[in-house]
Amino acid sequence: MHSISELGDLRGKRVLVRSDLNVPLDYDDAGRRTITDDGRIRASVPTIKALSDAGARVVVCAHLGRPKGAPEAKYSLAPVATRLGELLGRDVTFATDTVGESARAAVEAAQDGDVVLLENLRFNPGETAKSDEERAEFARQLAALADVFVSDGFGVVHRKQASVYDVARLLPSAVGGLVETEVGVLRRLTEDPERPYAVVLGGAKVSDKLGVIDNLLRTADRLLIGGGMVFTFLAAQDYEVGKSLLEADQLEQVKGYLEQAKERGVEIVLPVDIVAASEFSADAEREVVPAGAIPADRMGLDIGPESGVLFAEKLKDCRTVFWNGPMGAFEMEPYAAGTAAVAKAIVELTEDGAFTVIGGGDSAAAVRQLGFEDDQFGHISTGGGASLEYLEGKELPGLTVLDEETTR
Repeated sequence: MHSISELGDLRGKRVLVRSDLNVPLDYDDAGRRTITDDGRIRASVPTIKALSDAGARVVVCAHLGRPKGAPEAKYSLAPVATRLGELLGRDVTFATDTVGESARAAVEAAQDGDVVLLENLRFNPGETAKSDEERAEFARQLAALADVFVSDGFGVVHRKQASVYDVARLLPSAVGGLVETEVGVLRRLTEDPERPYAVVLGGAKVSDKLGVIDNLLRTADRLLIGGGMVFTFLAAQDYEVGKSLLEADQLEQVKGYLEQAKERGVEIVLPVDIVAASEFSADAEREVVPAGAIPADRMGLDIGPESGVLFAEKLKDCRTVFWNGPMGAFEMEPYAAGTAAVAKAIVELTEDGAFTVIGGGDSAAAVRQLGFEDDQFGHISTGGGASLEYLEGKELPGLTVLDEETTR
């Protein structure tokens, strides 16, 4: 993969940058859409700023949410353009379409150092089309707006989409600083990590992480399991999980993982107590119960306090930690303590010189919502799904195409 420095003098050149600006939005009291976590925008700024400072005419493209190939006001990138301008300290021109009249006019009017943000890529069906021809046609329209391409949206490099994959086959291409950093971090996790190496997995479903668990049983020393997925692990050991989230069709798979872990000497750490509630609500009746005896009329919504202490103890001697997925329904204050306990333990490890990585997605949102700062961790990834697929050992199309480009 080429780095930006290998593209030569970019002054006056139109540089199409694929960023990941897929940030969470909510409505304020006045009914205006507001960004609730600007982490991905902040992570995208260094590459955009470096290109702008080099005199390039920067054309940023990104997606937001999952529109169905047509414009939807609630998925407009307009609020992102405003926030991006604030973080860059300069005006960002916002094009109200992706490759149409507004986009072409904005790019044509751009001067050296200017930044243009195109409207949501997924407003065009060609962006995510399964048809190679349809994707390629949209990619040609995007490529016509630029002279070179920079791939800097790590959160989408696992997708074979027009702005991620096909454009890179049409223009001289390079990897941006954000993607370069992410790949370097993941290589540290997969190529001879400093040990002990622990992985903390949470989130809702085991099925979302089957591939990564399978691969981690070959590389990690310890797996700590929390979140909704833990109840399938508990049920696989014949424990009562009440009304908790359970993937019954994954029980045999999980039993197999428990056997593999035992054979390979990988320690799997499960909670010893659970915060169990009568329903999925912050106001529900709740109690702390043994992890193996959740009442039939209760659902587990967080690991319990003893489990928080146990997990922190199991992390204490680790020199490498990867964490993906919260320990409970952290969005509701009564069920945030488990996630906070793990975050605090990882912060202490970071301060002690361990290499710690938060694997993006809900994990990143959780630590920020709980009041932790990004720089308290070794690295916070911008791409949860991409990180997991890399750890699974899968090829990521948005990266492999850049390797292909170096041979053309």
